[in-house]
Amino acid sequence: MAKPKQMGKCELCCRDDVEVTIHHLTPKELGGTFMPTAKLCIPCHKQIHALFTNEELAASLNTIELLRMHPDIHKFLKWIKKQPSTRLPKILKSNGRKHKKR
Repeated sequence: MAKPKQMGKCELCCRDDVEVTIHHLTPKELGGTFMPTAKLCIPCHKQIHALFTNEELAASLNTIELLRMHPDIHKFLKWIKKQPSTRLPKILKSNGRKHKKR
């Protein structure tokens, strides 16, 4: 059975009435299971994971404030704040992201 959608305010872009997901500020695979989380809209959550590896997130982007200050996220936030809450843009992985082989 699918989880019901959770609606709320995105802690990163501050848009209201958006579907939110839980983002582990320190990725679970790197010890963040019981560490702080943030409620993020789907576009913000996808953008973070498209731009950064889990290692980068754990090492230097593990708070909302640090994420907001990163130039790539800052640029994205300026754009997404102008989008309607119902819009789910396609998010592509950054060419500059260090891809981890699985």
